[in-house]
Amino acid sequence: MQNGKFFIKSMGCKSNQFEGSLIIENLLKFEFEQTFDIKTADFYILNSCSVTHKSDNETLYLLRNAKHLYPSIKTVLTGCVAQIEKEKLLELDYIDYVFGNNDKFNLGEFLLKDKRSVISDIMRIPEFNYQVLDDTSKTRLSLKIQDGCNNRCSYCIIPFARGMSRSANSDFIVNQINNAEQKGFKEVVLTGIHIGQWGLDLGLKFVDLIKEIEEKTAIRYRLGSLNPLEITDELLDILQNSEKFCPHFHLSLQSACNKTLKSMNRFYSVEQYLEQIEDITNRFHKPFLGSDIIAGFVGETESDFNTTIENLKKSKLSKIHTFPYSIRKGTIAEKMEGHLPDKIKQERADIIKAVSSEKFKVFMDSNVGDEQEVLIEKRPDKKTGLPKGVTKNYLNVLINTPTNEFNTIKKVRLNSYNNDKFSATLL
Repeated sequence: MQNGKFFIKSMGCKSNQFEGSLIIENLLKFEFEQTFDIKTADFYILNSCSVTHKSDNETLYLLRNAKHLYPSIKTVLTGCVAQIEKEKLLELDYIDYVFGNNDKFNLGEFLLKDKRSVISDIMRIPEFNYQVLDDTSKTRLSLKIQDGCNNRCSYCIIPFARGMSRSANSDFIVNQINNAEQKGFKEVVLTGIHIGQWGLDLGLKFVDLIKEIEEKTAIRYRLGSLNPLEITDELLDILQNSEKFCPHFHLSLQSACNKTLKSMNRFYSVEQYLEQIEDITNRFHKPFLGSDIIAGFVGETESDFNTTIENLKKSKLSKIHTFPYSIRKGTIAEKMEGHLPDKIKQERADIIKAVSSEKFKVFMDSNVGDEQEVLIEKRPDKKTGLPKGVTKNYLNVLINTPTNEFNTIKKVRLNSYNNDKFSATLL
């Protein structure tokens, strides 16, 4: 195509991955050509994440390395790092273009006009940026329903990169789910920066959206990350009686110590969410319960950390995603006293990872011999050539029975597992 070839990488959360696909479609519309070989690219586009200091460093390393290896390539930075650091990034000799989070969807137009930087004030954007993704290559559709966050957790920079919470209206969401079904999708994942805040700007609650999805759509669905306070009894009642909901919860917990939660500006207690996890476990058939935990937060004593470990061990979580606390410039926690050495933070993260491994093994063991519905993906596993899929409760499966029925939902028996994948037989 006449306007040049582009190579793109999207970092971070599912929302950023979704937006990366939208960037691709926009560039194709403006007659740029996508290449999967960076050596042939005219533009290197990095859709960045800024959730930790490590991701910031990785962003700059990737751009600097691309420029070093391919001096003629034009580097384009967008996403959260671009939104936070803004035009000053152009002072770096290895960055050619910088575009903000709400501007990334117009990259084709901006590059054609050779605009070096467009960064809207994210805090002044009042409405959801409606974008429709036409890509049908994937098995599950990620549907962004919300952007931004109204919380001010003491450790988090993301509200300054994403702005205030903005919701897509329910008619748009329902229409997109039904359009996805018509295009052959069998499952949709509701994503956003803080999906539990959906509807706040519309005078509605998240449960109101779920009611509409239950009433007006047919394909199965799963939810992105939720704050424990947003998982109400009313919501659980609806999900428990749903034939479409996939019992896969990701709880944004961040700590299992009340003192640490308070200093993080998280307004719930460990006791509340342990009881909630117990309730979810009793309501659903072997639900997958994932969580996020920050290791080594500011002021976390050894006693605080031991409390977190004790509570995580007695919880019925299936798996724990953890990472060492990272100082984010401009946050409340940056100025708090009691920052820990990196070595201690990493040691604590490693201990949590070990707890997670033990809990995940228990969860996997509990599913051996179980019968589950699996959405068989559109393409076989690259390594084994076997059909692969995901159960409703978020288990990865390789199917050892010959079949050509890709992109279908089939019942299987889970026989055994290796690492994080089950071997299964079609029933």
